[in-house]
Amino acid sequence: MTARRDEMRFHTLPAGPRPVAPFSHAVESDGWVILTGQMPTDPAAPDAPLPEGVEAQTRRVMENLRLVLGELGLGLEHVAQCRCFLTGFERDYAAFNETYRSFFPADRLPARTTVGVTALAVGALVEIDCVARRPG
Repeated sequence: MTARRDEMRFHTLPAGPRPVAPFSHAVESDGWVILTGQMPTDPAAPDAPLPEGVEAQTRRVMENLRLVLGELGLGLEHVAQCRCFLTGFERDYAAFNETYRSFFPADRLPARTTVGVTALAVGALVEIDCVARRPG
C-alpha cells in the first residue's frame, strides 16, 4: 500500500467514511500521508444524525481518522500534525481539547492548529485533518 518515493498515491477507501465532497480519503507521497478532514459521520450509517455535542463529535472524528489510518496500515501514533476546525470555538474549545487529548499519549501530542470557523459540512461542530508519516 505504500507509494514509491517518487509518486503520489490517492487513496479512496471502501471502508472509510462516505466522502461529503469530491476528495480522496488520503494522499501519500515520500512516506507522508495527508488525510482529508474527517467529519463526525458514522461510516456504518452515513445518513444517521450526527452525535450530539462537541465531545461526541470529536470522538467520532478521531475514530474516523483512526479508521482511515488503519486502512493504510498506520495509527494515531504516526500522526505528526493535525488541523482542527470548530464552529463554536469559545464555547467548545476546552471540551474539545479534553476529548482530543485522550487519543494521544501525553508525550506524543502532534503539532496542532485549531481554528474557529463559521460553518462546516453536514452541520458538524468539529472537523480534523492530519498529516502522518510512515515509519522507516
